[in-house]
This record gives sequence, C-alpha cells and structure tokens, in this order.
Amino acid sequence: MIIDVFPHILPTPFFERYYQAGVSGRRPGPKCLYDLDLRFRIMDRFDEYKQVLTVPSSAVDALNQDPAAKELAVLANDGMAELVVKYPDRFVGFAASLPFLGTDAALEELERCVGEPGFLGVEFCTSVNGTPMDDPRFEPFYARMAALDKAIWAHPSRPAAMADYPTESSSKHRLSTTFGWPYETAVFMSRLIFSGVMDRYPNLRFITHHAGGMVPHHAARIVAQTKMRGHEGHPVAEFLKKDILDYYRMFYGDTALQGVAKHALECALSFFGVEHILFGTDMPFGEEDGAAYIRDNVATVEALSLDTSERQKIFEDNARRVLGLRHAR
Repeated sequence: MIIDVFPHILPTPFFERYYQAGVSGRRPGPKCLYDLDLRFRIMDRFDEYKQVLTVPSSAVDALNQDPAAKELAVLANDGMAELVVKYPDRFVGFAASLPFLGTDAALEELERCVGEPGFLGVEFCTSVNGTPMDDPRFEPFYARMAALDKAIWAHPSRPAAMADYPTESSSKHRLSTTFGWPYETAVFMSRLIFSGVMDRYPNLRFITHHAGGMVPHHAARIVAQTKMRGHEGHPVAEFLKKDILDYYRMFYGDTALQGVAKHALECALSFFGVEHILFGTDMPFGEEDGAAYIRDNVATVEALSLDTSERQKIFEDNARRVLGLRHAR
C-alpha cells in the first residue's frame, strides 16, 4: 500500500461556501481539488494508493483571515471527516484545519475535531498572518496537541506580497513559492527549536512539507552559524539542551519535491533517516491533475538505493506509525 500523507482537497461544503460563492475572490485551483470523480480516476491509476486529506495552503490561510473562520473550519473538517467515512478505501484519515484567527476558537475547533472519524492531527501554515508559530499565543495549542499525541502538518506560506527586496512591493517570478517556501519551512523549524518548543514538547510530531525545505541541504551551515552565535556573545547553552542537528532531526519530512528529484530526496534521507520520511505528493497540483506528482514521487522512491523494508517504511509504515494508523486486516 502507498499512503500519501500530503495531498490536498477542497471538500464540497467548503468549496461552495468559500470559492464557488465568490466570497474569497480566489481561484479554487485545479478541478481535481473539488471534483471527486476526477480525483478517483487519477487515484485509480496507482495500485493500492490511499490518501490522508489536507486542505491546500490557500484554504488554511483563509481560516487565519476570514471573519467567518470558525464556520469555514467546521465546513472543511466535517467535509473531510465525511469523505473518510464514505470512502474508507480511498481516504485513511484527515488533518484538521483550525481558525487560528483566534486562539480560543482554534482550541474549540480542535476539541470538536477530536471526536471526528478519521481525525489524525492538525495542519497549519508556517506563520499566521505574519505571526511566527513560536509566538506565546500558540503555547496552549502545542500543549494540547502533545497531550493528544497527534501529528502536526506544517505547510509553508509566504505570500507574493512579501517582497524579495526592500525596494520592491512584491515578489517577482513566483520566487516567493519557489525559494520562499523552503526558506519559510527552515525558519519555522528553527524558531520552534530556539524558542524551546521542541524541548517542552518532545513528543510532538511535525510533518514538514517538501522534505524539510532548506534544512537537509544546509546542515553544515546550520552547525557553523549556531557556533558563530555562541562566539558573538549569545551562548548556545541558553537555548539548546542537545546538539543542534538532533533538534532538526526530531521533525519529519515528506517526499513532495514536485518532480523526479532523486538527489534531493537522497539528501533528505541522509539527514532525517528513513524512519522520518513519509510519502507525500502535493496532489492534485502539478500536471495531469496531480497524476504526474504521484508518478514522479513513486519513481523517485523506487530509484533510491533502499531495500524492500526501507521502501515499505516510506510508502506506508512510517505513516502508520507517525499518524497512529492501524494496519489493514
């Protein structure tokens, strides 16, 4: 079996309320996001392929900005829970989205989702309206997630309105997503480490999109820059209780590298270890209504120098362990 932990979907009630009604002014994205018949035809091309449902980053951001965020969160989460119940042979569970526009509202929706069928954890973006995720306002959320022992999906977010240079008003050439997203993921991970979140809640399981962003590729630089911080009068011991890279290796990464990317996934595997890489695709984005991303990710994993058991961990076993999924009978 192949379990895709990071595809995206827009449940019909959410889609109709937020996109189709024109409330958002946003484009809904690929048709496969909300057209189940098309989605199933794509999924049928791949044997024993199952999905964990998550909404796309645009929908997560909506819950951080829209005045009707609580209503939208309920529509998204109930919609995904309904799909898990209705199509258990397709969907093994979902990651809830919370209205982080208000922390109390987010915690209320979290408690409501705990009873939803298929609830596996929470998806959020790497910042909320520009607020970093190590801000003290999120501490009750981390404490509750640690108590629940549920996973957290971290989706990068960096709007085009955030310019690449101070002299400009916006990012150009789609660089905010091309390079900005891997950067945002790395900064998100780093802030949780240096703020002590990873020390206070060592059992939290963060699944970072796109294999940990920049982190695996810059491990040596992370070590060097952390040492420089110590030399500049900011003792590392005040912030870290163990080796800096040990903290980064507490995170998990997915395989969603948006194409055949053997070299990049090898780097991520070398850094995180095979136990911390889960199969994820970003479907239905990409070409062929998402089929290309599924095919390319499978091909990338198959091309790695792994034995059968290691490949099995990436395709299925790690997802079952990290998300608490029971094995099929």
